[in-house]
Amino acid sequence: MRTIVQKYGGTSVANTKLIKNVARRVIRAKEAGNRVVVVVSAMGHTTDELLSLAREITPCPPEREIAMLLATGEQVSIALLAMAIDAAGYPVVSLTGFQAGIETDSAYTKARILSIRSDRLQKELNDRKIVIVAGFQGINEAGEITTLGRGGSDATAVALAAALKADQCEIYTDVDGVYTADPRIVPKAHKLEFISYDEMLELASLGALVLQPRAVEFAKKYAVPLVIRSSFNDCEGTLVGEVKSVENGRLVSGIAHDLNVAKIGIFDVPDRPGIARHIFQALADEYINVDMIIQGWVRNDHNDIVFTVARDDLARVIPVVERVVKEIGASGFVYNDRVAKVSIVGAGMVTNPGVAAAMFKALAREGINIEMISTSEIKVSCVIQEDQAIKAVGALHAEFFG
Repeated sequence: MRTIVQKYGGTSVANTKLIKNVARRVIRAKEAGNRVVVVVSAMGHTTDELLSLAREITPCPPEREIAMLLATGEQVSIALLAMAIDAAGYPVVSLTGFQAGIETDSAYTKARILSIRSDRLQKELNDRKIVIVAGFQGINEAGEITTLGRGGSDATAVALAAALKADQCEIYTDVDGVYTADPRIVPKAHKLEFISYDEMLELASLGALVLQPRAVEFAKKYAVPLVIRSSFNDCEGTLVGEVKSVENGRLVSGIAHDLNVAKIGIFDVPDRPGIARHIFQALADEYINVDMIIQGWVRNDHNDIVFTVARDDLARVIPVVERVVKEIGASGFVYNDRVAKVSIVGAGMVTNPGVAAAMFKALAREGINIEMISTSEIKVSCVIQEDQAIKAVGALHAEFFG
């Protein structure tokens, strides 16, 4: 008997009518002879609403309590979905992250899954039940509730699929696959039939909101077959898989943009071994992810270092940078939280020169200034002013997809 894991995002379970629609899809999968595990997110904008409540209480709520608060959103969803399936006459059980055996590290609001004890899941599946699991949450070794960061339900679903050796993991969202750009801002964007794990990982980490990057990492590591499709229609979705199973003739596979970006510059950093480690270890100790890093030309044994972080983290970043500037003897720092990042991604870049030049040409044609550049074998990213991001995406899509 095949085992499949299905994940439904917040827009798919935004109200009771949609929850009943999801219940029908889940039952259809069960009736097809599958063992079914379902992961659901909180309803609609519940997570944002809970965060707003917390900030009405205090501008800096403790992260432990944020995790405790946000975990309630998914528990509402799993209970309601289980009720809908039970009302249709099918055996079902809902489980929290703890009950499903999801063990994480102790980064309360950005936790990583360390392991999954699947005994309870296997027991419920062997009893022929549909199993509904709360996404986005787990428990650390101290028994504290943790949450997995934005899009964490994706990671829950893929990790469960890996632990159960599922035949397929289906990610249901409000779009029917992975597109060459966000179809909400580029109407001519088209859906990809296939995309590689590496390309999907780059797109996800660069701002494409279809999948959480950690989920793609799990899928690649454990070779979990992923399908991205819509919960609102029966269209074929996008397969995410090994390179050998996807088309590799594309120069560029997609355009991504990210508005959740802030740029920090530290001036007159002493040019000696260990300074960069000191700066970025201090940020890592606060669980702050750093993206692009540029070190300037050395002059008088000093240089400038510029890097980007998520704009959401800026309030935590500034005190750390203020402290580090004093510790290392730098002259000061500045930040800009009105920037964005646009990127092109494609496995075809590896063997085709001139892709970066074409990107820069398209941006220059629109009068868009580039403030930072970062590259890998399969992507080029540029930091630009936030108010030019949408125009940049359109220009790049026209350049590479005509």
